[in-house]
Amino acid sequence: MIDQDKSRTSSESGSGSARQRAIEAYEGARDRATDTLGQAPLLALAGGLAAGALIAALLPRTDAETRLVRPTARRVKDSARTAVDAARDTGSQRLDELGLSRQKGEETIRNLLDELTDAAKASANAAVDAVRNKG
Repeated sequence: MIDQDKSRTSSESGSGSARQRAIEAYEGARDRATDTLGQAPLLALAGGLAAGALIAALLPRTDAETRLVRPTARRVKDSARTAVDAARDTGSQRLDELGLSRQKGEETIRNLLDELTDAAKASANAAVDAVRNKG
């Protein structure tokens, strides 16, 4: 009976130390999280917003929600489309004023690549000549 009590006590102390380590690990993680939230509350807010958006995206839309949101979504989509079209038209117009076009850009890139190729060939030839003259 005494031997059983000793073995039970030793096993309880072993699990007690594991339990204590788990408690300490939990408290440490909680303290680190609290410190992080205290130092960067905007990151916590952004994380909360991201989690909320993810949850909202995963939940099915109700009929009432669809009825209420659809007109606003259409207005936002139309406004965004108008803004993108205006930006594209203005950007194209400004590039035309500067004399830049897709064709001219391709030509410039082609010329640059040709010049880089010529420079690489000239460097290689100079290296070969230097080795021949030295040897």
